[in-house]
Amino acid sequence: MATAISHAQLKSQLTQGTVAPLYLVVGEEDLLRDLALDTLRGALLGEGESDFNCDLFYGDDSSGAEIATCASEVAVFAARRVVVVKAADKLPARECEALLPYLKEPNGSTAMIFIAPKLDGRLKFTQALTRVAVTVDCSPLREAQWLPWLRQDAERVGIRLDEEAVELLREACGGSLYSVRRELEKLAAYVSPGRSVNAVDVATLRGTEPGASVFDLTLAIGERNRGRVLAILARNLEVGEAPLRILGSLAWQYRRLWKVKEVLRQSGREGEAARTLRMDPYKMRVFLEQFPDAHLQEALRLLLEADAKLKGGSGGRPARILEDLLLRLCNHIEPNRPTLSPSRGLEMPRPVRARTISNVRTVTRGK
Repeated sequence: MATAISHAQLKSQLTQGTVAPLYLVVGEEDLLRDLALDTLRGALLGEGESDFNCDLFYGDDSSGAEIATCASEVAVFAARRVVVVKAADKLPARECEALLPYLKEPNGSTAMIFIAPKLDGRLKFTQALTRVAVTVDCSPLREAQWLPWLRQDAERVGIRLDEEAVELLREACGGSLYSVRRELEKLAAYVSPGRSVNAVDVATLRGTEPGASVFDLTLAIGERNRGRVLAILARNLEVGEAPLRILGSLAWQYRRLWKVKEVLRQSGREGEAARTLRMDPYKMRVFLEQFPDAHLQEALRLLLEADAKLKGGSGGRPARILEDLLLRLCNHIEPNRPTLSPSRGLEMPRPVRARTISNVRTVTRGK
């Protein structure tokens, strides 16, 4: 199999005039697949009216012979034709076999583009296609690629994101680039020019029903209001919020609590801590008293346990797993803790290190 190229490398090749008769756009990230197709169509057909020399097929509704015949035709009033086969993974094996002769002798004036999240590597068709086609890798972004992509796309719509906004966007969108792009475009219309986007902006525009955000959920846990906790959970599940995203939001909020308590422990600067939580300083002190260090340590263990159950599928229904988690968090709140003293700060457990829970970074105890 030839080495796969990225979307950026594809643009570079096309800019240099290097055009192949066969392309395979493959990977599970749908936005990257669509961007690759747009790039190919724009470079091969131009920006004007191009539908006349562009034919679209779907793998679950086309025959291999029909696709090959179309690709063999000569372009009309243009130098090149484009034939797109979406959902190429849905092509039946028999129809794939009908395309093998074309793969051996493709039409030089046609660019045939196969698009699929994944192809069956056992098929002769897949093996032949990956040998002769230019493969454009549209796999989900790796950790090191995700942040630069987000920053670049935010710049595209003219906004700047602070660190917590970046983390919440990633958690809220589950890593889906299309979801991130939609949220960025909403934020661009919402935030005043020149102001940096923060986590509260992201949470406000996510479409969460008032009173059902992760902030409300944490407040209800702190108050040990089990009825409200379960009502907020039910409301989020009813509107289609994914259980892993709910868990990730909660883990993200607990990480914020760790950070705020660390600020108070090291410096006692309540103003800075209050700004981090977007709360009145007095309300913040009362709020943090509801989350002693022992609770945060136990919450971490419970979050990790719930994460494993949701991903492993062996812990029962997702809703039941989350209900059990939230009730146990309420049970581990210790009431009547002493009031925080700015001069004394907060006692913290041992140093923390990063750990990922449900696509959101939170904290684990250092060893």
